[in-house]
Amino acid sequence: MKNNNIYDKKQAAIKSPDLNKLQEVVIDHRTRIYIAKDADPDDAKNRYLLRRTPVKS
Repeated sequence: MKNNNIYDKKQAAIKSPDLNKLQEVVIDHRTRIYIAKDADPDDAKNRYLLRRTPVKS
């Protein structure tokens, strides 16, 4: 018989994206991002770098 305690936790269902449906964009030797197959890799790389660059005031 299974114990249905209110403190029992359910396992989280983690669903990973299918990397075969995405294209890889290399940012540097350690960083890769995945974008849609029909997206522009140069535009995605530039947007990534703009977000990661700290803004100096």
